[in-house]
Amino acid sequence: MRRLRECLVVCALAVSACQSPPPSKPAAGAGSGVPRGGDLVVSIRTEPRTFNSLTVPDTTTEVLASLMQAKLVRINRVTDDIEPWLAEGWTRSDDGLRYTIKLRPNVTFSDGQPLTSGDVVFSLAAAYAVRPVADALEIDSKQLRAEAVDPLTVTLTFPSLFAPGLRVLERLPVLPRHKLEAAFKGGTIDKALNLSTPPSEIVGAGPFVLREYLPGQRMVFGRNPHYFRRDAGGAPLPYLDRVIVDIIPDENTQLLRLTSGQGDLTATEVPAADYATVKRAANAKTVQLFDLGVGLDANALWFNLKPGSLAPDPRAAWLQRDELRKAISLAVDRQLFADTVFLGAGLPIYSPITPANKRWYWTDTPRTPHDPAAARSLLASIGLVDRNGDGVLEDAAGRPAQFTLLTQKGRPSLERGAAVIRDELKKAGLVVDVAALDGGAIIQRILQAKYDAVYFNPTWSDTDPASSSDFWLSSGSSHFWNMAQKAPATDWERQIDDLTIRQMHSTDDRERKRLFDETQKIFADHLPVIYFVAPHVFAAASTRVQNVTPSVKAPQLFWSPDTVAVSK
Repeated sequence: MRRLRECLVVCALAVSACQSPPPSKPAAGAGSGVPRGGDLVVSIRTEPRTFNSLTVPDTTTEVLASLMQAKLVRINRVTDDIEPWLAEGWTRSDDGLRYTIKLRPNVTFSDGQPLTSGDVVFSLAAAYAVRPVADALEIDSKQLRAEAVDPLTVTLTFPSLFAPGLRVLERLPVLPRHKLEAAFKGGTIDKALNLSTPPSEIVGAGPFVLREYLPGQRMVFGRNPHYFRRDAGGAPLPYLDRVIVDIIPDENTQLLRLTSGQGDLTATEVPAADYATVKRAANAKTVQLFDLGVGLDANALWFNLKPGSLAPDPRAAWLQRDELRKAISLAVDRQLFADTVFLGAGLPIYSPITPANKRWYWTDTPRTPHDPAAARSLLASIGLVDRNGDGVLEDAAGRPAQFTLLTQKGRPSLERGAAVIRDELKKAGLVVDVAALDGGAIIQRILQAKYDAVYFNPTWSDTDPASSSDFWLSSGSSHFWNMAQKAPATDWERQIDDLTIRQMHSTDDRERKRLFDETQKIFADHLPVIYFVAPHVFAAASTRVQNVTPSVKAPQLFWSPDTVAVSK
């Protein structure tokens, strides 16, 4: 899951030498009516914490990386296919473990220095020296091995068979060894490219270069004259001259700037609460509104299931029980949730995988009914009963059944969702105290296992379950209800570990799907994380924005910045 984390299906492993897929269709050229030049104004909600995309896997860093960096391969957000990028092509060994990758010739970094296989080998080593990207690049907790054969050829050896193959590289930027090797050798690569780094020192192979950074206000990016991609007509990309990224934490201000023509698009979706406003602007032809369907990601509720983390609190006897989580799933009216939190623009869901993930969604996922009576019965089975008739459940010692739910402040969908959970559980006799913290504080509490329950927004970075093994495996760094276990804490987690490892290494797509369906069944039986509604995803842009390819995943309209254009 990698973005509390990450990552990663190429050719069938049954053949002895798999050729890379054909290059993605080049962007339409100016002869097709796509204008060149001009500025694009994009707004983001969060100040960058770094310019080093190896260290912080959030949306802001991802946007900046897409502007300044390039990768060997890319996952097309619309087709979900892997595409050659800096890599021109590749072959695979008979055993499926070794890839020989050919780089595009004559590619240079933004400072004019050549990009070679040595930079690829260096980038992988740098990634392994830093978390969390390293998690995304390990298979069975073992590292990939890269070797430079010649300046344009690199071999990549996997420690074991991995079904998604080179898809794992989607999170690896190819960094300039000549600029960063000293920091790597000095053990400070995690501190390189920090916010105090002069823009002229930030070198990459992406379509733009950083020209100016005003903390708390904006970043200005100019065209990289050395960028390697060209459009279908042979003209150099990107189309834009400049990208101005404004830092605007307030959603209402972002919306006002967009609808008033001061901004061109936002890096994230249009919140459901703002849909009506944007729809009116679209009807007035001042913005474009894109309906992208049900999203891949949904906000999630989970409890701290780390053994001993709540001791000596007597509530541990019921806070960590399956029955509590099942009762909550029964007690919360998902349609009410969709109507209240997302103003009806959401689909009730019952598992981490939403119907938007067409390949991996389990169509037989059990639909938990809204049944408060059944919820109370389950709670009674673990000793939570209203013993004094005040409407609040108590344990055997008369202590109220009460817990604190952490959520992120300033995020309306999270704050409204936490309020709905609190109010729905009150009807079942549970007392929920909602505490809104900033995102960094919540992450810290999760990492330290210092919480009762969390309602937050972990997101998938890829649709393939093998690429999100850090969520499914008990040893994973995104197994957030009990992270990084040395051994599975429960029999059902042990079963999921086994299924996950088998589907990661299978060469049979049908068998992989069967194994993952079984994984989802076990997950549904124990509900370590409870999901209520997957929001409908909307995105908006000014009417002058052209040539966007909308994706259900953030950044919905700006995941391919080299092909975006603006009318003059």
